[in-house]
Amino acid sequence: MLSMFLSYNEPTENTRQSIRVHSSLNSCFMKDRVDKVIVEYHQGLPRITVPLQSRKERCVFALKPISNTVGDFIQMLKKEDLGIDRIIVTTIDDIRIARSSTIEHLLQADFKLIINDVVYMVQPPPHYQHTMEQTQQLSHIQELTVQLYEAFQVREYHCEMEKYVLAELEAIRIELLPYEEKLKELENAAVRRANINAWVLLVIMSMHVGAFARLTWWEYSWDIMEPITYFVTYGTAVGWFIYFLLTEEEYLIQQAINRRRLKELYKRARRIGLNLDEYNRLKDRAYEFENALKLIRGPLYEVRMEMLRRNEIYRSSSSSCSRSPSSSPSPSPSPSPSPERNVPKREVHGKAKDDKYS
Repeated sequence: MLSMFLSYNEPTENTRQSIRVHSSLNSCFMKDRVDKVIVEYHQGLPRITVPLQSRKERCVFALKPISNTVGDFIQMLKKEDLGIDRIIVTTIDDIRIARSSTIEHLLQADFKLIINDVVYMVQPPPHYQHTMEQTQQLSHIQELTVQLYEAFQVREYHCEMEKYVLAELEAIRIELLPYEEKLKELENAAVRRANINAWVLLVIMSMHVGAFARLTWWEYSWDIMEPITYFVTYGTAVGWFIYFLLTEEEYLIQQAINRRRLKELYKRARRIGLNLDEYNRLKDRAYEFENALKLIRGPLYEVRMEMLRRNEIYRSSSSSCSRSPSSSPSPSPSPSPSPERNVPKREVHGKAKDDKYS
C-alpha cells in the first residue's frame, strides 16, 4: 500500500511532459484569444473587439462609420480602460492615421493598433459597398420611376387638385357674399364721411386765413401779428410731428383721408356687428387658393385659354359668314371654356393702428 501511495504521488516523466504540453497549449490559446483585435459587421455597423490590458478582458466597441472618427475610438478605449496611457493608429507601413479620419476610411485597409507598447495587427473583413456603376444604375432606375409616375399619375392628381381648389374657392365666395354686400354699403358711407371731414377742414382753414387777414389789415398791424403767425406756424409743425409719432407715417393728404375712411369703416362695422377679421381671413384664403390654382394649371394655361377663345370666335365668325344674307345671325358670343375664377383681393388694412384712435 505504501508503494502504491508513493507511486501515485510521484508522476512519471511522460506525465510531466504531457502536463507541460497541455499548459503550453493553454497558454498559447489564451494568448491568441487575448492578443487579437477582431473587426466584424453587425447589421451594417462595424464592431471592434479589443483586449483590455489592465482588466484582462475583452470589450466590444460599436462604431458608426461616418459620424465616428479615429479620435472618438481612442477616447472610447481610454474611457473604458484607465490604465491605457498611449494609443496610436497607423497603417501597415507605420504611417500615422489622423484622429479626424472617419471609421469608414480606417476600415478600408489593414492597420495597426498600438496600445501602450503592444502592437495589434487589425485586418478588417471585406464589407459590401455600392460601386459607382451600381449607383448610376440605381439613379437611372429612379429617373425611370419618376417618369412613369408623371406619365400615369400626375395628370390625374392635377385634375383632382384643381377640382378641390375650385370647390374651396366656390365655398369661400358663398361665405364672402354677405360680407361683400354689407361692406359695400359701409364703404360708401365711410367715403362720404371722409369727404365731409375734408370739406369741413377746408372751411376751417379758410376761416383761419380770413381771421388772420382781418386782424392784420383791419384790427391790428403786421408788426403785431407777425410773432403770432410765427407761433401758429410752429405749433402746426409740432402737431404734424405728433401725428407722425402716433401713426408712424408722414402726414399726407391722401393717406390722412384713407386713414379717416378706415376708422369710419371699422366704427360702422362694429356698430352693426360685422366681423372684418373674418372677412380678411376669407380673403387671405381665397388669395392662397388662387395662387395654388395658378401653380396647378401652369404658366401656359392662360395662353391655352386665349387660343381656345380665339378659335371659338373664329368659328362663330366663319359660321355667320357661311349663312345666307336673309338669315339673321345670332350675335350671341360663345361661352368661354373656363369662367373667370379670380376673387378680387379687397382687404381692409390698417386695423391695428386705427383701433388705437377709434
